[in-house]
Parts: sequence; C-alpha cells; structure tokens
Amino acid sequence: MDVLPKSSRTRLKAVVALSLAFAAGSVDIIGFISFGHVFTAHLTGTTVHLGEQLIRAEWCKAAEGFGLIICFIGGSIVGRAAIEVGSRRHFRSVANATLMLEAFLIAIVVLFSRHEVLALILLAAAMGVQTATLTRVGSLTIHTTFVTGMLNKLAQLLSHASFLTYDAFRGKDGAATSRRKFLLEARFIFGVWFMYATGAVIGTWTRLRWGVPALVLPAVLVSILAILDLISPLAIEEERDQSER
Repeated sequence: MDVLPKSSRTRLKAVVALSLAFAAGSVDIIGFISFGHVFTAHLTGTTVHLGEQLIRAEWCKAAEGFGLIICFIGGSIVGRAAIEVGSRRHFRSVANATLMLEAFLIAIVVLFSRHEVLALILLAAAMGVQTATLTRVGSLTIHTTFVTGMLNKLAQLLSHASFLTYDAFRGKDGAATSRRKFLLEARFIFGVWFMYATGAVIGTWTRLRWGVPALVLPAVLVSILAILDLISPLAIEEERDQSER
C-alpha cells in the first residue's frame, strides 16, 4: 500500500535522486583522488583508458580497469535482482536493503584504504548498486551515478521546450502547458547534474582535509535515504517495471 499520493512520492523520489547524485559525485572524486586517479562511477572514462592501456601493453592497469567494470556490473545486477525479488514477493521496501548495502560498501573502504585495488572494487560495486536502485522519477528515466546521459536528456527537453514556445506564441492549444512540463523536467535533470558536480566539489574539499575517511559523509547520506525508504518505499516504479515485463 502506498504511503504517499503519487505526486508526493514523485517529489520525494526527486529529492532522493538529487541526494544520490550528490553522494555519487563525492564517491567518484574521493576515489579518484585517493586511489590512482581511477573513476569508479564514471566508467566511460575508465573504458577509454582501458583501450589506451591495452595498446600500451599496460596489462596490470588494464586488468584493474576491466575488473572495475565487472564489479560495477555485478553491483548493478545485485541491485536489480533485489528489486526482482521484491516485486515477486511483494516486499513493502526494497531500496532500503540496496541502499544500506551501498552505504556499507562505501564505508568499509575506509578500513581497507591501504589496499587500493580492493578499495576500487568496493566503490565500483557500490556505484553499480546505486545505479540499479533508483531509475525512475515520474515518467523520467534517470541515472544518479553518471551524468552524460542526463545532459543529453537535458538538451532534448530544452529543444522540445523551444519548439513549444514557438507553438504557444502562435496560439496552438496545449503548447504552453506542455512547455511548462518539459521545462520542469529540464530543471530537475539539470539539478541531477548540479548535485553531482556539487558532490564532487564537497568531496574534493573533504578529501583534502580528512583523507579517505571523507567517504563517511556520502555513506551516512545514503544510510539516511535507506531509512527514509522504510517510511515511504522508493522503488515502487522499478518494482512495477519488473512485474510487468
């Protein structure tokens, strides 16, 4: 049974998505600074570097990059599997478990910070879990651990809004209402990018002052979001997608 009306749930999920984007930006930059300048959420860059490393016969680095990609995929599979189980068994709350797993994986890196490869593996797995946990806000498909797709979506929404502005100027019925919808969605997508960038800024600042323990900040934030899921389940749309396949 839903605790909140759909509109309230959508607003809540939007806040959670923005918070997760902040956490991902922090984790990505803290991991980058701390462990060999390797991204654990931005795997486009990791993949590009993998190609370079293969050509340069840097086999150890290539193996590390490939391992991170596998761990990210593994974390995402775990997240999706949890949602599948939640859908089949009609669990009230699923995101709670996946977000707590993510927070645990991030926090435990503090204890294993001297083991660079292990730390990178744990962070990549955590980002994979987060990617699978929250994929929908209303009608929008979102990604909170990487923003290239979000910027592309932002461009699409702004393009639609510009044409609808022209249609509204010519008096076309419904154009103004549709334009407002697209602009609101564009504002949210911009917010995802902005929070990711803000997470990177704060993550850099805390890393330079606290070292690797700065990862505690995003871990605590994700834990709070996990507790929030107990009050209002967040993965309803994701579970419905699974049950309607």
